[in-house]
Amino acid sequence: MTTVENGGVACNYRLRRRSYDGFRELGLLEKPQILRILRNVSMISLLRNGLYTRCPSPARNTCIFSMILESSRHNRVPVYVMMPVDTFGFDPSGSPRIRKIKALTVSLKALKLAGVRGIAVEVWWGIVERFSPVAYDWSLYEQLFQLISQLGLKLHVDLSFHSNRHTSSGGSGDVSLPLWILEIGEQNKDIYYRDQNGFSNDDYLTLGVDQLPLFCGRTALQCYEDFMFSFVNKFESFFGSVIEEISVGLGPSGELRYPAHPFGDGRWKFPGIGEFQCYDKYMMEDLRMAASQEGKPQWGDKGPQNAGYYNSLPSGVPFFEGGEDGFLSDYGRFFLEWYSGRLIHHADVILAKAANILKQYQGNKRTTVTLVAKIGGIYWSYHTVSHPAELTAGYYNTACRDGYDPVALMLSRHGAAMHISCFEMRDSETSPACLCSPEGLLEQIRTVSKKRIINVIGRNNNERFDKVITILFLI
Repeated sequence: MTTVENGGVACNYRLRRRSYDGFRELGLLEKPQILRILRNVSMISLLRNGLYTRCPSPARNTCIFSMILESSRHNRVPVYVMMPVDTFGFDPSGSPRIRKIKALTVSLKALKLAGVRGIAVEVWWGIVERFSPVAYDWSLYEQLFQLISQLGLKLHVDLSFHSNRHTSSGGSGDVSLPLWILEIGEQNKDIYYRDQNGFSNDDYLTLGVDQLPLFCGRTALQCYEDFMFSFVNKFESFFGSVIEEISVGLGPSGELRYPAHPFGDGRWKFPGIGEFQCYDKYMMEDLRMAASQEGKPQWGDKGPQNAGYYNSLPSGVPFFEGGEDGFLSDYGRFFLEWYSGRLIHHADVILAKAANILKQYQGNKRTTVTLVAKIGGIYWSYHTVSHPAELTAGYYNTACRDGYDPVALMLSRHGAAMHISCFEMRDSETSPACLCSPEGLLEQIRTVSKKRIINVIGRNNNERFDKVITILFLI
């Protein structure tokens, strides 16, 4: 499977062959066996000349690409296109609606004619359960799924428990958390992640409230579970035949990570190392309990105080340089184990609930729906010993420790695939000063996925329209 975002459509075509660091650039027509091996391929770039025609997309200020597929229709890597974020809006009463439904229909027909297999759609908690607890309004998605099904397209669904207000371009595509959640947050800002200076945003609930009945008598985990049950009950008839994959949101942007690199509110800019996000009162209480159990109550008073700021670079930050109070110290190991462990446990519980719901549905049916979890593609500061940008995001991954193996092991328990971005990126295209290695990160993900026998799904991080196809060679 290939996911192409921003209206792009990809096809199989010839290009030169090249090998480097575990990757291969190759012509798919020269290697037809690759098409049988790959369960999921991240991003296939588009040719600028020759194979497609370019036409304005009524659905968005981007383009839909249609083309003649050069390869056999039976040997293509299936392509999925992400639904534009501004597809949904709200009418004057606040009810959800599909914007420009006629134009969207034309766009979907064009994608179908281009050979696209299906559409990836974000199903927003903040739309469906918008006004009050357990009052689910699925009308928008009923209309959209019926349209997609009637056109012969398949669906990948992202159950989105986050907000995109700080990551979208603004305007009609903004989706907040449910309004009743925001009302609770106005009275108790500790339901969101906080940094060391007390700043927070309302993109996602802190995992510190997973087990606390702060949401009209329900815990956060119960809110997520109830939402998933309602979705399955409403759209069970689409499973297997139309809905092929369900991704469960686990953090900001739907990814299993902390909001250590908040994009859009001015606190962070690339390639800053980010900041630890454990300062809401509920996570701090959990840290104090963990420190007491360790016999070091003083370690529970606060997070690392020498870990720099959002836009610090790795050099000169004591915690990430391995000194007496650094990431290699007893305290450093304790904190990072706790910080990453709480994140993995958060995903473990949610995915267990999701897998159980799907298992109840599937029963003896022959059709299956793939369960997916997204992780962040934190590829900068990768060429350091401490990997600080990954540590602040919650991945305890350093030159001395594989932080993605515990994640892959957890996913394997639930039969879930791992979804990661930045598949189109190459080390040679990044600034040496940023110490980036998207290729190194993806090679590490490839290795742990083979070890734990899980599938890897990917997507492009940015639009690309050159003649290079970068493929993670999953053999």
